Amino acid sequence: MAMFPTKVKILHRLLQSRHPFWSCPSLGGAPCSRLVLGIETSCDDTGAAVLDETGEILGESLHSQKEVHLRSGGIIPTVARQLHRENIERVVQEALERSDTDPSRLSAVATTVKPGLGLSLGVGLEFSQRFVRQHNLPFIPIHHMEAHALTVRMLQPVAFPFLVLLVSGGHSLLAVARGVDDFLLLGHTLDEAPGDTLDKVARRLSLIKHPQCSTLSGGQAIELLAKDGDRMRFPFRTPMGQTYDCCFSFAGLRNQVNMLIMKKEAEEGIEQGTLLSCVNDIAAAAQHTVASHLAKRTHRAILFSKAIGLLPSSSPTLVLSGGVASNQYIRKALTLITDATGLRLLCPPAKFCTDNGVMIAWNGVERLREGKGILPPDVDVSYEPKAQLGVDMTAEVKAAAIRLPSVRMKIPN
Repeated sequence: MAMFPTKVKILHRLLQSRHPFWSCPSLGGAPCSRLVLGIETSCDDTGAAVLDETGEILGESLHSQKEVHLRSGGIIPTVARQLHRENIERVVQEALERSDTDPSRLSAVATTVKPGLGLSLGVGLEFSQRFVRQHNLPFIPIHHMEAHALTVRMLQPVAFPFLVLLVSGGHSLLAVARGVDDFLLLGHTLDEAPGDTLDKVARRLSLIKHPQCSTLSGGQAIELLAKDGDRMRFPFRTPMGQTYDCCFSFAGLRNQVNMLIMKKEAEEGIEQGTLLSCVNDIAAAAQHTVASHLAKRTHRAILFSKAIGLLPSSSPTLVLSGGVASNQYIRKALTLITDATGLRLLCPPAKFCTDNGVMIAWNGVERLREGKGILPPDVDVSYEPKAQLGVDMTAEVKAAAIRLPSVRMKIPN
């Protein structure tokens, strides 16, 4: 985005006035790290957090819309927008109060502006632009998937470059992270994301009526019931077996599951909406096929990255993040691949895999440190419901046509 010279001068003055360290009256003049407020509203969670430059979480708040959307059978964008509007001011205020931070002490505000649900993104962006203009603060627009990819660096030292698999309810991608804002996209979903597939399977199975699953999301319900299921009973076909790239497709798998459910309902003489006797086995088989598909595409991404020198020869790393990364079965599937290829697998704790304000604030910290993507408060920014991460290399991956060596996907429950 081009900026007029006057805006560049304003930004320069703003950054100069917020030195990397300044005197903290409450600490008797001790130096204070720069502070970033992060705001997240890309889907159905309203999150805010204040972090310092070391990654210490000084205060955070999160409002989940999960219960509302469970009752309606899925996320309704207009409902999500209204709930964000009702809660964002309180959530941000709680994060500031819990961190004992006045807005005047902030160095910048970082907010998710892409990708996500347009109506939800709009609430966070509108609030943030009012806030930074009111308090004369620099603004850092954040790519939601970039934030997921970098969260692990808040928790432990992870040097660039590394491979990242991001899997959630709305997204699925493989990329090489070469820098804070430098990504090579190796693969992405061609239709729906794995979390969306698992949620839809759960709804088709009416798992909300299951006594163990009434308060769980679809993906959580599938994971729970799968523990007592026989994944071998229904051998679903792993998607894209003859396509030698790193892209994903889950819609075909969901169609396989739906066809099986209709067949079993007819066999058991029950109507749609009634729990099947084999529900645990269907959950186990569906989860295993999703995990196998993710693992195989990741395996190819590792081989491709090694072949052309995108990963370091010493201690290469795969980072797994996003909401679906909380699924322990999928983590075990990826562990089989990293063990076979000599990578270390790193996953943030479950609370940092799902959407939250902490990861957005950390992304802001990383960008603030490097002076990348920092805007004056008066620059207009638009949200983007769809947004690619990094430079697209999917054609090069497909052209390489890497065939995978056999890895037995014997994943313990």
